[in-house]
Amino acid sequence: MRITFKLFASLGAYLPLEHRIGNAMALEVAEGATVAEVIDRFALPPAQVHLVLINGHYIAPGERGTRALIDGDVLAIWPPIAGG
Repeated sequence: MRITFKLFASLGAYLPLEHRIGNAMALEVAEGATVAEVIDRFALPPAQVHLVLINGHYIAPGERGTRALIDGDVLAIWPPIAGG
């Protein structure tokens, strides 16, 4: 099945080079794949995986290992961001 995978700010560096400009890519995942499996697949540092959304809905850290993705989902991840 296919999802859209988006990484923002410093996490964008974990996307393949050709997808870094748009911060997004189409991604084939196994049926029933979880958010945590996608995070692991891209070797994202756990401390940098702060805000996780599926189709605009927040996924709490405790749900990421069990929340299965479905075809067409948009998975977006942001690192902690400080501003002023």
